[in-house]
Amino acid sequence: MITYDFLQKYWWFILSLLGGLLVFLLFVQGGQSMLNSLSKKEDEKKLLINALGRKWEYTFTTLVTFGGAFFASFPLFYSTSFGGAYWAWMILLFCFVLQAISYEYQSKPGNIFGPKTYRTFLFINGVLGTLLLGVAVASFFTGSEFTVEKGNIAGLGAAGHTISQWKSPLYGLELLGNVRNWTLGLAVLFLARTMASLFFVNRLNHEILEKRSRRYTLYNGIPFVVFFLVFLIWTLAAEGYAVNPDTSQVYMEPMKYLHNFIDMPVVLVFFVLGVLAVLYGVFYTVFNPGFKKGIWFAGAGAVVTVTMLLLVAGYNNTAYYPSSIDLQSSLTLQNSSSSYFTLSVMSVVSLLVPFVIAYIFYAWRALEKKKLSLDDLEADGHVY
Repeated sequence: MITYDFLQKYWWFILSLLGGLLVFLLFVQGGQSMLNSLSKKEDEKKLLINALGRKWEYTFTTLVTFGGAFFASFPLFYSTSFGGAYWAWMILLFCFVLQAISYEYQSKPGNIFGPKTYRTFLFINGVLGTLLLGVAVASFFTGSEFTVEKGNIAGLGAAGHTISQWKSPLYGLELLGNVRNWTLGLAVLFLARTMASLFFVNRLNHEILEKRSRRYTLYNGIPFVVFFLVFLIWTLAAEGYAVNPDTSQVYMEPMKYLHNFIDMPVVLVFFVLGVLAVLYGVFYTVFNPGFKKGIWFAGAGAVVTVTMLLLVAGYNNTAYYPSSIDLQSSLTLQNSSSSYFTLSVMSVVSLLVPFVIAYIFYAWRALEKKKLSLDDLEADGHVY
């Protein structure tokens, strides 16, 4: 019989995998942040925008799926974080709304704002969207300022019965005051820009943009490695939020996340392999002019690396969403999940996920058998 503990860990794995896929797909945002720097002419900008425009729905859909899955499987996190870190999430979501508007309306007849306005929106989404998402994920390791009164769950809806309260008046913006959060935020930003450069090398039939993209792969790859290493080393050396499996008490444990890697060698091996795949895709693209498949190595590596990092945040008796002001309010897989019935029913539906991923991969490859060129834009009836 499938146990409740297994279902909780299973759904944390699903969420971690969705998080990894989302970070990979942020190459769309990364490309948007480089539209003005990577392209020098108007036709080059149009080519970049249309290459990204054919992919932006993947990122948006994955973000919505990630949020929906979190709500269904760990509703207490959803209500605590989305209800408390209000401004951080609202700004993030607003950035993605700007993206959708920009792609849909920048080339519409009668556009009174002009393309520059919508391209500015794309730039904002590219920078703030990736940075804030990285900062939010970093709080899984650094903690947030909230309290949870789990005893009020039964009285939900009654006057004065609030389950969780955010203690900072900045409602999520205080996360920007933590330097370690910034290191992961910047790492995600530069990873997205690196992935975008690799994507352009693989996708475009434009010699000048390809050469330029190879240089930008190095320009963005180096700061990504630096910021990611700073976050990783800092996190592995810092105290972590551990949970006593017998009493469910949360306490601070020195080098908790390093211990998690050691206690879960399979996770450690896949994490290292993921990092090596990212580095291979980046540096082989930079130093081998004929190599154009770096996006697939680095992309797969990013998915695996982020997935393993999130598993370390929630597995092995760890509070995945810690409270920095009240340790016992921290959220764990055990105290914040949906019921056994809900998780088991959802698990049946989740069996369709591999088929959906396979279909997306098939459709992606089918639509991109030919590299995108300026001539294709003139022949295409739908241009962004």
